[in-house]
Amino acid sequence: MRPIGKKIVGGILLLGVLIGLLVFFLRDKVPEVVPPVEETPVVTRATIGTSVLGRPIEAITFGDGENHLVFVGGIHGGYEWNSVLLAYEAMDYLTLHPEVIPDALMVTIIPSANPDGVFKIIGKEGRFTLADVSLGGDDSLGRFNANNVDLNRNFDCKWKPESTWRGNVVSAGTSAFSEPETRAIRDFVTAQSPDAFVFWHSQANAVYASECEMGILPETRTLMTSYATAAGYQTVDVFDSYEVTGDAEGWLASINIPAITVELSTHETIEWDKNLRGMLALFKQYSL
Repeated sequence: MRPIGKKIVGGILLLGVLIGLLVFFLRDKVPEVVPPVEETPVVTRATIGTSVLGRPIEAITFGDGENHLVFVGGIHGGYEWNSVLLAYEAMDYLTLHPEVIPDALMVTIIPSANPDGVFKIIGKEGRFTLADVSLGGDDSLGRFNANNVDLNRNFDCKWKPESTWRGNVVSAGTSAFSEPETRAIRDFVTAQSPDAFVFWHSQANAVYASECEMGILPETRTLMTSYATAAGYQTVDVFDSYEVTGDAEGWLASINIPAITVELSTHETIEWDKNLRGMLALFKQYSL
C-alpha cells in the first residue's frame, strides 16, 4: 500500500475511535426522547350496595376533583325507566368527552337506584336500551322495590310508615332506611359527603327544590335555578300536589346537602340535549 493510502486508512480509523469515545462520554448527557403519553381520565366503578333481590347498585365516578356532584336515576325503577336511560346517556357522553369535566370537579352517576323495580318492567339485568322496553300493560308496580316499598318515601325526613303517591296510599317501609337500596345511598353520602345531588324523575316537566323542616337551602335554590335555566325547565319551590314524606331530596336537605328533582316531561323520552345543558351548567358552577 502506498504511504498516502496508509495515511487515509489511519485517519479513518482514528476518526472512528474519536467518535466512539465521544459517544461513550456523552451517552448520559443526551436527553432520552420519550413519546408523549396521553392522560387517561379518572373513571372508577363501585358497587355501593345491593337491592332486596341482590342486584348491584353501581356508582360510576368521573374525574377526581375536590368538588363532588352526584346524579341519580331510577329510584322509582321501571315506572321511570327513562330516568335510567338518561343516566346511561350521561355516562356514555362523559366517557367520550372527559374534557367537559373541570379539574376541580368529580361527577358520580348512580344510574339505577332501584334495579329490582327496573327488572319488573324491563325483564333484563343491568343495562338496557329503548328496544328492551315494552310500553304496554300496567307499569306502576315497577315503581316499588321487591318489598313493595316506595323508596322515595323511605328516607329520614318526615318519615311515616305510609305515604301517598297520586292520592294512593303506599308503603314507606318499616322504618326510615329499612330498605337496602336507601341504605346504599345513605352510606354513600356518609362516606363521600358530596356537595350536591340531582335526582332524575318523570313526568312533571319541571325542576323542584328540596326542603325538610328548615326550608329551602340557599344553595339548593341556586342549584335549581342553574339547571332549570340552562335546560329550559320551569322551577318549582315545593311539590304540593299531595303530601310527600320520606323523600331522598328532603333527607339530604336535612343534613345540609343541596338536592334537586329534575322531572322529565314524559315517561318515554330522555330530553338529552336539555339535560346535557343542565349538567354542563352545574359543572361550571361547581368548578369555580
